[in-house]
Amino acid sequence: MSATVRAMREDDLVSVLSWRNHPDVRRFMYTQHEITASEHRRWFENSQGNPARNLLIFEHENVPLGFVNITQSTLGHIADWGFYLAPEAPRGTGQLLANAALSFAFQTLGLHKVCGQALAFNERSIRFHLRLGFSQEADLRDQHYDGERYHSVIHFGLLHNEWQANQRDTV
Repeated sequence: MSATVRAMREDDLVSVLSWRNHPDVRRFMYTQHEITASEHRRWFENSQGNPARNLLIFEHENVPLGFVNITQSTLGHIADWGFYLAPEAPRGTGQLLANAALSFAFQTLGLHKVCGQALAFNERSIRFHLRLGFSQEADLRDQHYDGERYHSVIHFGLLHNEWQANQRDTV
């Protein structure tokens, strides 16, 4: 079973947009409106000019099943990540995506730390980050307003040495 990430290409735009606009994905995003094709294309084209941003497609057995964004935002090899799966991805795919994406982040990019965020009502994402070995570093109360109500945002961090220790423990 090969699980990898690769650079997102222009021919991935339609799939990634349909995954992102799926109601089960969209409801956990900061921006919850349905994204238009032109808006999506502008985002992709703007991202191409940003060397700190890595837009990745997760593939399992050569089938695209997810999207990962790793953006270095801080000097010292620290980056934020975000991800989502194709709605039709089989159960267990999230773990495969995380393993491939974190391996890329720490081994290929040489990052020191990967940070993540989850809206506080996204309990599944919170549990997922904790299972991956991330530490909860902050609970920013009423940090995000979705147009109707405020939501807290949970911040996570995973250091390279913590990831390495987790890799040894799972072998």
